[in-house]
Amino acid sequence: MARSICLCIFLLFITWIPILSTSFPLSTKTRWIVDEKGQRVKLACVNWPAHLQPAVAEGLSKQPLDSISKKIVSMGFNCVRLTWPLDLMTNDTLARKITVKQSFESLNLFDDALGIQIHNPKILNLPIFNAFQEVVSNLGQNGLMVILDNHLTYPGWCCSDNDLDAFFGYPNFDPVIWAKGLGKMATLFRNVTNVIGMSLRNEPRGTRDYPDLWFRFMPKGAEAVHAANPEVLVILSGIDFDTNLSFLRDRFFNVSFTDKLVFEQHWYSFSHEGGAWVKHNSNDICAKIIGEVNHNGGFLLDRGFPLILSEFGTDERGVDVSGNRYMNCLVAWAAEKDLDWAVWALTGDYYLRTGTKHMVETYGVLDATWKNVRNSTYLQKLSEIQHPFRGPGLQEKKIILHPHTGLCVTNNHSGNVPTLRLELCTKSEPSTFNPKEGILWINKMCVETPDVAGQKVKLGVGTKCSKLGQISATKMHLSFKTSNGLLLCLDVDERDNSIVANPCKCLTKDASCDPASQWFKVL
Repeated sequence: MARSICLCIFLLFITWIPILSTSFPLSTKTRWIVDEKGQRVKLACVNWPAHLQPAVAEGLSKQPLDSISKKIVSMGFNCVRLTWPLDLMTNDTLARKITVKQSFESLNLFDDALGIQIHNPKILNLPIFNAFQEVVSNLGQNGLMVILDNHLTYPGWCCSDNDLDAFFGYPNFDPVIWAKGLGKMATLFRNVTNVIGMSLRNEPRGTRDYPDLWFRFMPKGAEAVHAANPEVLVILSGIDFDTNLSFLRDRFFNVSFTDKLVFEQHWYSFSHEGGAWVKHNSNDICAKIIGEVNHNGGFLLDRGFPLILSEFGTDERGVDVSGNRYMNCLVAWAAEKDLDWAVWALTGDYYLRTGTKHMVETYGVLDATWKNVRNSTYLQKLSEIQHPFRGPGLQEKKIILHPHTGLCVTNNHSGNVPTLRLELCTKSEPSTFNPKEGILWINKMCVETPDVAGQKVKLGVGTKCSKLGQISATKMHLSFKTSNGLLLCLDVDERDNSIVANPCKCLTKDASCDPASQWFKVL
């Protein structure tokens, strides 16, 4: 049954709900994912790979399973997108007859086998699928929801255009076997309440990724999952490495169910024009690429379908200029759309990736010890989009987000004169900004801008309210003119996170300029 599509206009708000209050199963209500009570549930997930050789969730040779689950919770995530190879459902020898120990030893990963014996002895002699079940079970015991993501056909690294399982009909991607495997996995987790969704296939791609073939086979996979387990969300990816769902603009997706259907989209810094983030002015390229992302998938939200940004991320060492700029842009967009999402990845390192043992995952939120956060600043950037901003059953609180830090603008009460500073969004005071009037209010006090660059921005009771404009292509610069006509923008003093006024950055075509400190997203 096709769903009718309508356009909607939103205001952004923020609220907080406890993870463990969720009533399962989940379903959809227009663009929202909701629980049994009809209250919005925002998925803030981390990807945990279990699809590479040896087909065991990564990291279990470094830390106890329960410690990893608890670490995920402590980092603010409420959900795990757990990847798996189709072979786990279609090859009984792999799933049921090969133990974890045998799988590692067959790949000469003897040190990892020893590590699992030390940290997770319970799973060492379990068959591969039973070990997978143990991971799902432990995540549930720690209050974490799970999306089971069919990542590829055979265990290994993904993805490239020339993979033999890139798209329907490729040598290693038989649509009939795939649908049966999905149905079998859905059946095996039918009564596992923390398994709230199944992603049908990661990143369809290649020279044959035509929409016609997508429409021919994707509904069959969706129906196979829903028939086997009608409680789970059925999550569908697009083509072109899951960056493109634009073919749904003029053609409906016909399935027999409506309240379990969710779409997913991926966005990395390299998903678009090569080197775009360093070749162009950050304001211009951010606005341009957000337009493309909205055209290719974001439009589904306005048409009443949930959309999960199920993969994104960057090198957390901070050395990738393109990645750093892209992440600031992405966080602003994810906040504006109030997306459900899953960051790539949890992984500190891999047992075996493309022939290399213990390859470090620089995109991983954990370091190679699987115990410590790799980059706390990066995690802070994500922390404030882990919470829902709006949706069914939520209280409303407007905020102004600083995407670069993941903090929000609020009143600084420490001085004699109220000024602005950045603070955790959970502690920030309500804010209001009407672009037509240009007046920024923080808890009934308005912004009073200084007449000299470098000075702190004050708050008053309404007698000297300054008029701010949203300039640049991103509309994230909050600007004003001084009495002598100088154009200044709100900025952040990194020494104490106070809000100051400085000359506006990056309003020219200079590609070397980074405006991140002056980007403020009005939500």
